[in-house]
Amino acid sequence: MGIFDIFKNPRAADSGVALDIGTEYVKSLIFEIKDKKIEVIGNGKSRQRLTDMQGGTVIDISGVVENCQKSLEQAAEMAGFLPDSVVVGIAGELIKGTITTVHYTRSQPKQKIDYNELKKIVEKVQNRAFQKAREALSQETGFQEIDIKLVHSAIVDVEIDGYRVANPLGFQGKDVAVSIFNTFAPIVHISAIQGIVDELDMDLLSVTAEPYAVARAVGLEGSQDFSAIFIDIGGGTTDIAVVRNGGLEGTKMMAIGGRSFTKKIARDLNLPFETAEEMKISYSQELLDEKSSEIVKKSLKADCEIWLSGVQLTLEEFSGKELLPSRILLCGGASALPEIKDALESSAWHKNLSFAKKPKVEFIQTEEVNNVIDKTEKLKNPQDITPMALANTAMDFIGEESLMDGVLNKVMKGFRE
Repeated sequence: MGIFDIFKNPRAADSGVALDIGTEYVKSLIFEIKDKKIEVIGNGKSRQRLTDMQGGTVIDISGVVENCQKSLEQAAEMAGFLPDSVVVGIAGELIKGTITTVHYTRSQPKQKIDYNELKKIVEKVQNRAFQKAREALSQETGFQEIDIKLVHSAIVDVEIDGYRVANPLGFQGKDVAVSIFNTFAPIVHISAIQGIVDELDMDLLSVTAEPYAVARAVGLEGSQDFSAIFIDIGGGTTDIAVVRNGGLEGTKMMAIGGRSFTKKIARDLNLPFETAEEMKISYSQELLDEKSSEIVKKSLKADCEIWLSGVQLTLEEFSGKELLPSRILLCGGASALPEIKDALESSAWHKNLSFAKKPKVEFIQTEEVNNVIDKTEKLKNPQDITPMALANTAMDFIGEESLMDGVLNKVMKGFRE
């Protein structure tokens, strides 16, 4: 019996695990909910092999399961127990996070909005969103009948006659606009996540789009005036979320991450991947001598320009009548590379987009993640932001007497409470 089996104990109803299954690392946090706050009491990290993940997608389920176990064992040793319930983050190019808005004209505007009427509106939003996501994935993959699944939903904005409301139930009005953020993924991707959780003998509470989790944990739960562009640079992908005036505009993902930079160093210097990765990390921590630093810097320059072009193209999709937020918030392990922040600050790339002024670039600090308290005092790095943000989303699910059976019911539950 291993440590993983010894600590497998639910112990408390208000506890859980946030599992960030990334291309480079599996990161896990064990937490408890106390006084409406997430208290992190254990954390672990295990490196993935090159053959385990690719671009945020699971390639080898057994390999990923083994790495998850190692990460969870570390977290359980620190916490003293391992809960059954887990929230898993999801990313990758084929993960579609979209905002869909439906405008609904009520025939009886003086009648108060009730649950059944709101449910009909939400169903219209979801039907439209499903078709849009399926069409987008079909165009990208070339498969006309690609099977997708709705894995996460959250109502991000409701307006009645032009006024934003937190809960429309009980309001009167003629024109109702409901915006819902949905995450869709190919069924093959979701089945891999479910298979990993089954192998771990855990209960899957939620699969959450990581860029949404980060935007929500840092920005969406704050002021309605909050606006920012979130850029999470992981091992296999870069995830981008745009928040304007307290509302999530949408998320996009591109298949360029830290592993791309490592491969470039390995090719240029004729090094094994593992050696190049260590060199890249040492460079980002300013531990290399001057000569070695210049070599790595030169190697990274071209790939950083390609990465920046990808960011620019992605943000063009959010450019419209409204200006883009002039604040960029970075997180993720690869964001620690100096060239990333330098490229965003020194280049004139922003002049071709709808920015009112040159954007200010900042790193998200772990203490800025809402509702999450780090009792371990070990969460200090940009790569810790995403698992902390996933833990923050768990408050929607932990402690319920029973989980709702459908995503629609989970969405509606937020309005009924």
